[in-house]
Amino acid sequence: MGIFQSINMTGSSLTSQRVRMDVISANMANADTTRAEYNAESKTWKPYTRKSVVLQSKENGFSSFLNAASGKTSEVGNGVKVTGIVEDKTPFELDYNPAHPDANEDGYVEMPNVDPLREMVDLMSVTRSYEANVTVLNASKGMMMKALEIGK
Repeated sequence: MGIFQSINMTGSSLTSQRVRMDVISANMANADTTRAEYNAESKTWKPYTRKSVVLQSKENGFSSFLNAASGKTSEVGNGVKVTGIVEDKTPFELDYNPAHPDANEDGYVEMPNVDPLREMVDLMSVTRSYEANVTVLNASKGMMMKALEIGK
């Protein structure tokens, strides 16, 4: 394991957690948005659809395949990367409100499939993960500074 590999792994995790925070913030901001996407064929509006982030372990490229082929696989990871932002397939909630401009002929309005409680729990989890990675980064930085002081 190289001297900067722990910092690179922590940096990739901090970046991916930041993307997760941004997506959760967008979900919370659009929790009541009934006109997010316009369908030109049916000339109707679709409510906001909850989004989530897909994470995957990061590969180093050719060197990881070469090490695996030669049997020199290390148990140390290479970090994490965001592979995509996907929409949640949960059906929209129907809210009875005949006075709403987006109500259908039965008086129901399709509301976004965003659950604010779930989003807050996810945000707390992401925040804790981000804080833990900052602690790891500071510890790595401290160890490197102590190693440099040995040479004095």
